[in-house]
Amino acid sequence: MFVGVGASRVRDLFQLAKKAAPAIIFVDEIDAVGRVRGTGVGGGNDEREQTLNQILVEMDGFEPTEKVVVMAATNRPDVLDPALLRPGRFDRRVTIDLPDRRDREEILKIHARTKPLGPDVALAVIAERTPGFSGAELYSLMNEGAILAARENRKEVTQYDLIRSIEKVMLGPERKSHLLSKREKELTAYHEAGHALVSSVLEYADPVHKISVISRGRAAGYTLKLPFEDKKMQSKKQFLDDIAATLGGYVAEEMLFDDVTTGPSNDLMVITALARDMVVRYGMSDKLGPIAFGERALGNEPYSEEVAAKIDAEVSRIITDAKARAAQVIKEHRKALDAIAKELTEKETVEREEFEKLLVANGITPKKKEEEGITIAPPQI
Repeated sequence: MFVGVGASRVRDLFQLAKKAAPAIIFVDEIDAVGRVRGTGVGGGNDEREQTLNQILVEMDGFEPTEKVVVMAATNRPDVLDPALLRPGRFDRRVTIDLPDRRDREEILKIHARTKPLGPDVALAVIAERTPGFSGAELYSLMNEGAILAARENRKEVTQYDLIRSIEKVMLGPERKSHLLSKREKELTAYHEAGHALVSSVLEYADPVHKISVISRGRAAGYTLKLPFEDKKMQSKKQFLDDIAATLGGYVAEEMLFDDVTTGPSNDLMVITALARDMVVRYGMSDKLGPIAFGERALGNEPYSEEVAAKIDAEVSRIITDAKARAAQVIKEHRKALDAIAKELTEKETVEREEFEKLLVANGITPKKKEEEGITIAPPQI
């Protein structure tokens, strides 16, 4: 609102730090003012640019006697101005990855200190079921578990509460008022059964932990697929199997009902983006080879229209091949699909143990379990 206020505050901040030296200045979300200059937005008198210029002046690096350390945090290091990252300014970069299984267990222990936990709670199992969760999501998970216990007038948080909280954090709360018609419920059951069956048969797809036709968030149903171990890298075979498993619901609808609905719309968006990344970013295309093409945007054309057409063709081929693999699995294991869908229609939710029994009964070997002897059941009230 007032031009020059940002730069003035930066000057005051550094003066205060120098008076209090030794001192640490910490700037959170540095990309808010530290974005690359010269984009043409706002002109040379852009307030954000003036603020950044003042930070650069204060951090000029020519006063080695100053006992002031400047630290900053961002989720977007790719958009920072190069002048911020040169030696003498922010010249040490520390990348904070998402916590692995052991880290997640330790974080859960911290957030569990003030929670009255039941004797059946195994935080190691919760840590195994939450790959990709950040510290904030684990904090939210423990709080949601306590809320679920309080709503049911229990004084202890059980393992069942925490398991349900995982789904709430990932997918949103249950929409109990969102009642499906008989046909919609059957269609959703076959859709989720298609996801689960294809994921269980294909070697490199993630194992299924739970299937449900209870609405959560914007989803009419969901299939909870989680890896047994944290993945630092993804292979081409894993990507291809994941795309096929994600198309399992679409294929099941098309084959059994001779029609498709709006249900798989999010699935299609996810697999299209993944297939494009395989071609454009990861060099996983047989035709185009190991080339990273970059992103096309206004004013940035890293490749020609001819190459763009080839990329579109490769994305289409990957998805078409994955659809054919999903269809083959569903045709070969139609009895298993019917059994899973029937169980889902009757019970609405199928946990992994019940699901694996259905697989075994239909001649499919379940994937290796991550833990043994731990059952999760609702507490007795």
